Amino acid sequence: MTATQRNLAAISPLDGRYRANIAELEAYFSEAALFRYRVRVEVEYLIFLARTPRATFVKPLAAQQQAALRALYRHFNANDAQAIAEWDARVNHDVKAVEYWLRERLTDLGLSDWREAVHFALTSEDVNNLAYGLLVREARDLALLPALNQLASHLYTLARVEAETPMLSRTHGQPATPTTIGKEFAVFAHRLSKAIADMAGVKLTGKLNGATGTFAAHVAALPDVDWIAFSRAFVRSLDLEPIMHTTQIEPHDALAALCDAIKRINTILIDLSQDCWRYVSDGYLIQAVQTGEVGSSTMPHKVNPIDFENGEGNLGLANALLEFFSRKLPISRLQRDLSNSTVLRNLGIAFGYSLFAYRRMMKGLANVAINKAALRDDLQAHPEVLAEAIQTILRRIGYPQPYEALKEFTRGRALTLDDLHAFIEQLDIDLAIRSEMLALTPETYIGLAARIARLRD
Repeated sequence: MTATQRNLAAISPLDGRYRANIAELEAYFSEAALFRYRVRVEVEYLIFLARTPRATFVKPLAAQQQAALRALYRHFNANDAQAIAEWDARVNHDVKAVEYWLRERLTDLGLSDWREAVHFALTSEDVNNLAYGLLVREARDLALLPALNQLASHLYTLARVEAETPMLSRTHGQPATPTTIGKEFAVFAHRLSKAIADMAGVKLTGKLNGATGTFAAHVAALPDVDWIAFSRAFVRSLDLEPIMHTTQIEPHDALAALCDAIKRINTILIDLSQDCWRYVSDGYLIQAVQTGEVGSSTMPHKVNPIDFENGEGNLGLANALLEFFSRKLPISRLQRDLSNSTVLRNLGIAFGYSLFAYRRMMKGLANVAINKAALRDDLQAHPEVLAEAIQTILRRIGYPQPYEALKEFTRGRALTLDDLHAFIEQLDIDLAIRSEMLALTPETYIGLAARIARLRD
């Protein structure tokens, strides 16, 4: 079967139609990747154990021997993954399969004396939680964050370039005080940047403390080792935050926090995708025409906002999973159940839908231009938005009931700028105040929007 045929046979679009957009996640969330991360944890644990003076049954490893061991995960390949899978098929335990494969490889490397130190006193969850901590952290840092930072940077650029481009606002879907389109993009840029920082700041945790979190086997075999200090040092060596108070299961509270943080990012981007969809619908954004692309099977004129629509749909899919993960993963019956194991295998799906959506949103934003003529025409068609400014100026000079006067004049009717000027002319006010109000236009009634668009926290 060719790669194209495999894609066509895939059940999930992430492994089929969308695969090219999220291919790098294979290095973190595939079955082979999980094997590789488990090998990494087992190897680093063996090296760490060999450096522990009171672990007397484990001989020190020379620098060349350590390098040879690390090469097992640094140069891990498809044949290695297949060999572990074959062990898994025989013993029906994927972590034990890694251990047996690793013991074989130690023999091949002339390191048979260290075979019994492989997986010493560990439970499978010691290996799994650390493997998942590593792969999730690296998928976040090396895949999600670059895509998100690119998106935020583009939004900041749009905010700066279009800082002074006036646009009619809509509150409750109705014409409202004008803004600039740059200021509106700045709102999303700042929200997204804050959420990205929060997501990047989640410190993933890890545990190494045995079958029920008590170091029982460790102490029974090597009572002179300070296993709490050992565990903390080892977990920190993997750049994870050590946690001591656990059952057999690392509680996944930090992972839940990460899922919630990604979900918040995705919610902000759903908001952005819906606004961009509306801006396209209103003609404020013009989409680039792609040669050969079809927008409708029957309507030849169509240029659909499919990138924003695909972004919204995939962000929603991701959030449904992320919300489930943050509810499910911190719960384990008593000291251990396996219901979290099968759930963890689906983390890559949420990351995949998220990454695909980020790239679709980026593509959509990169392929639109601002239709300044449409923005201007829409503003000029709604001079009633100046009623706010007029009644506020009248309040300043003590004019009686200005809000009520403007409400009666403007509400529920179509106005022209001439109508508004006629209303101003009949007011019993000083000439200077009248001139001040007559100078107002929807295009210039933008307050500090341009300045706000350029602000950086």
